[in-house]
Amino acid sequence: MSNPVRAVLFDLDGTFADTAPDLASALNHVRATRSLAPLPLEILRPQASHGSVGLLKVGMNITPDSPDFAALREIFLQHYADNICVHTRLFDGMAELINQLDAREIVWGIVTNKPQRFTEPLMQALGYIERAGCLISGDTCAHAKPHPEPMQLACATIKIPAENCLYLGDDLRDMQAANAVNMRGIIANYGYVSADCSVENWRAFGSVNTPLELLSLIA
Repeated sequence: MSNPVRAVLFDLDGTFADTAPDLASALNHVRATRSLAPLPLEILRPQASHGSVGLLKVGMNITPDSPDFAALREIFLQHYADNICVHTRLFDGMAELINQLDAREIVWGIVTNKPQRFTEPLMQALGYIERAGCLISGDTCAHAKPHPEPMQLACATIKIPAENCLYLGDDLRDMQAANAVNMRGIIANYGYVSADCSVENWRAFGSVNTPLELLSLIA
């Protein structure tokens, strides 16, 4: 590999941690306020990377321009904030991957579109906030992914050029953000990649089926 990997950056939802169960719980709480039955996790999981907008669209059939959107979104967000790490866990193999990166003195960090009010408490609850080299949230910068600004800030924070970083994510915008700064984007196939996604068009450097497979891409 011409540019050695000195850092690995991760998307959060659907890549670093399996947050779908708690996000689905928040959506089903909203449904309960309207006397609607809960939806199964397998229906909601593919939308977990799209946050409240995606989940409310599937679960309540509303969009941001719907009259009830703001009120229902606030119910969703408050319930999620109060129950942010009840069922959320790291994906299998992620803890071992982080230990390996630390042992090899490869810096790692998080670049997510999740707002700071959720990312910091969640990373704290998971026990990784002190170990991360950077934690860039969706509202840390003026623009969120796929804009390159969060990736640029991450590189500036950890003081490692983009060409020496890998970025692991499970959404098209993750690969777009990585490509925008000449960073190698890796698709997390184990995440919330929906079956109808044309990942071959994402212009990724590679893909992994488990977190630990990422080690094979690090020289």
